[in-house]
Amino acid sequence: MKAIVCERYGAPEQLQLGEVPGPVPKERQLLVRVHATTVNDYDWSMVTGKPRIYRLFFGSLRPRRPIPGMELAGVVETLGPKATKWRVGDAVYGDTSNGGLGTFAEFVCVPEGELRRMPQGLSFVEAAAIPHALELAYQALEDIGKLNNGERVLINGGGGGVGTFALQLAKRLGCTVWGVDTGEKLKAMTTQGFDRVIDYKQQDFTQLGERFDLVVDAKIKRSARELARALTPDGRYVTVGGDPGRLISLLFARWFGRRNMHILALKSNKNLDALAPLLSSGALKPVIDGPYALEDAPRLIRRFGEGSHTGKVVLELADGR
Repeated sequence: MKAIVCERYGAPEQLQLGEVPGPVPKERQLLVRVHATTVNDYDWSMVTGKPRIYRLFFGSLRPRRPIPGMELAGVVETLGPKATKWRVGDAVYGDTSNGGLGTFAEFVCVPEGELRRMPQGLSFVEAAAIPHALELAYQALEDIGKLNNGERVLINGGGGGVGTFALQLAKRLGCTVWGVDTGEKLKAMTTQGFDRVIDYKQQDFTQLGERFDLVVDAKIKRSARELARALTPDGRYVTVGGDPGRLISLLFARWFGRRNMHILALKSNKNLDALAPLLSSGALKPVIDGPYALEDAPRLIRRFGEGSHTGKVVLELADGR
């Protein structure tokens, strides 16, 4: 099968599109034909080996799993000997980071419990852009942020996949939403419905004198003390990722009293079935950058790492309709 292969840590440009043996599903796995996949933080870190602390998980000298990718939409091709949840031909999608990594390939084996049925009316390209970003946004706003009707929300990294879904979820509750990002994303964010956009290269949202009921941060880069300046007395802060050093410092801040500051530990695919009607009706829509061909992966991982994309970067391997 065709796959993007990463044989060593380094620049995304060293990735190769090659032929590798196809995987065989184990007892409770599915073999899925990948129709579409996406670029995520995982792919940037797995390919570059940065931050270096992540090599404890990826492999000290080279990636243990040489094929990037952790999100897909596709069709069940074969069932493992004890897989009973799905049938051959079922259209499925999901964040596969709990056991089905390697989605930059024509086929991948995934534990049967890690996937969800694709919502009616969605293309494979649309479906692939949903699981990881929507769950991060939903769990940040609803499960941890406890967002209420009409509150003031700021989304740092508003032009990415998480930010675009967080905007839609907050607007459904009648919230005023500010977004922080830079470059061409700012115009797109205004079109998407942000009430105000801030260019982080020009302004620091923690120094504006504005206070928010909820701040959702796609990538923490500030100290807890700085972030507290942007919160109302009852405000909450939730980060979905970022610099390991900053995440560790935020943990210490929580231990020493800042209980309103949270790090999201994602529960993959948890709410997708419940949100399926909103996805099918178009009430929630992914913002898609692409789709692109699989062989464009090196360039797109570079683009993702530089933050030049808008929404979710999607790679299409087969008919995405």
